[in-house]
Amino acid sequence: MKKILININNNEITFTYKTSNSTISNDLINTNIISNNELIFSDVYIKENSKILTSFIKELSEQYNVSKVNISKLELVPLIINLLSKSTSINYLYIKEDEALTYTICEELIKIKNIKTVNCYTLQPFMIELLDKNNITCETRSEILYMSNFMETNNLVKYSNIYYKSSIKITLPLSLEDINDFKDFCKINNYLKVVHINKLIPKELDNVIKILANYNKHNLRVLIHENVNDEKLVNQLKELNKSYKKNYHTTLSLEYSKEYLDNNIFKQTIINTLKVCGLIISSLVILVVTYIGVSNYVALKQVTAIQNSLAKVVEDTDVTDIIKKLNEENRKKAEEEKNNNEEQINPENPSENEPSEIDDQVKLVTNTELAALLTVNNDVVGQLKVNNTNVDYPVVKGSDNDYYLDHNIERKKNANGWIFMDYRNNPMNLDKNTIIYGHNMYYSGVMFGTLYKTANKSWYTNPDNQIITFNSLYEDMEFQIFSIYRVPKTNDYLKVYFKDDDDYMSFIKMVMDRSIYNFGVEVNADDKILTLSTCSNNGTKRLVIHAKLIKKNN
Repeated sequence: MKKILININNNEITFTYKTSNSTISNDLINTNIISNNELIFSDVYIKENSKILTSFIKELSEQYNVSKVNISKLELVPLIINLLSKSTSINYLYIKEDEALTYTICEELIKIKNIKTVNCYTLQPFMIELLDKNNITCETRSEILYMSNFMETNNLVKYSNIYYKSSIKITLPLSLEDINDFKDFCKINNYLKVVHINKLIPKELDNVIKILANYNKHNLRVLIHENVNDEKLVNQLKELNKSYKKNYHTTLSLEYSKEYLDNNIFKQTIINTLKVCGLIISSLVILVVTYIGVSNYVALKQVTAIQNSLAKVVEDTDVTDIIKKLNEENRKKAEEEKNNNEEQINPENPSENEPSEIDDQVKLVTNTELAALLTVNNDVVGQLKVNNTNVDYPVVKGSDNDYYLDHNIERKKNANGWIFMDYRNNPMNLDKNTIIYGHNMYYSGVMFGTLYKTANKSWYTNPDNQIITFNSLYEDMEFQIFSIYRVPKTNDYLKVYFKDDDDYMSFIKMVMDRSIYNFGVEVNADDKILTLSTCSNNGTKRLVIHAKLIKKNN
């Protein structure tokens, strides 16, 4: 039994858990009164007496002219929200906990006609649309809206997209975020006919089918896109198909790639194929290994060629005019900002606005090599080097965090992508947390493909390796590593903006606690940090490195 504390103050009513061990009567009349504006009920009592409490809350809200309700925990919202249905004066709901709003809660919210504004940490875009259609304004406190891989792959950003979607793609294995969003999709959708799955993983497949069945999704075609040649796996799929046909009227089938069929690697059904001699199977393995080897060799050659080309640009480019133009543009921006800031203008002392003083405040371009690279791509913002790895690349920054996932520094389409800074960061005056991303091209070793070495004890215990170099156009900088870890796919370490010093230090404690090694480095509220992020464990986790700024050379 949990205790719910109700507090009324300044036209607001707050619901939160009471942590004391005092007993609670199940009789409303004997409810413990903590003060004139505080009451306590058990969650059991609230569930069993919701009608009484709904009227009770209505009287309280009218008596104290309550317009806003605060709920401390997301899990409390379904319990409390229905108590507000008759309280016509309450129109604003504030959910304090920094967790994403669920679709189930959204469904309950639209039933409460008096609620006009909801303030929460974050929620999926389609939920915003749902609330908006029901005349509820949504305010979020998160800087970004996070989408699971499932929602992003299927472009499920609108409620209508979800409702009318007839075909979806599922990438196994599913993360917890994927599963929750998949369930929400099944709850809303009304037209699903076909499900495409990237690979055959029986346990994961069974979980997907059961979720579909739980939401009355029957008569479906499930297409598994994998070139399966394992007899045991194929037989298992046949048994599953019989069961799903019988219980859910859902059929399974394998979809082989066009290349697979065109090359006529296997000319008969899976059963006959599995009887082919070991020589053909061995040949397939050799082909796959050869393909991977060739692909990795090509990737390495491509990146090496680009690096050599960039070195030639640096050697041949006269950057005098480039630097002069950049410094002039920065000076003009600084002058405009100063003129627009009324607090910095002193009419009694015009000399304060002389250009010479503005020039003193302007950061000047000092890195001639990076200035030369601007002729190749004006998105270049720095150079990153991690000792005893292959990481020594120019860093770019796009208008989003997608473009350089599949484009190189020459803006050419390429699966290696490039090393890039988070689009939210300021490359001139670094933010509290500057984030740099790169693909983990493990086999070729390009981009962040050798960053895995940083998680080896022999690497991170070497003091020489604990210093990361990041040079910008304006200054050369060194950062000292204070945390290295692997974490399941999340975005909680990707914060750029912080409410205050307490919020920032709470963030620092979180990432320090995750570290696989105690580096003994102290980080204060005034420090700025650098974060490196890449995929790990086949994309199910992230390898993350945090380092604090210790040295700057202009």
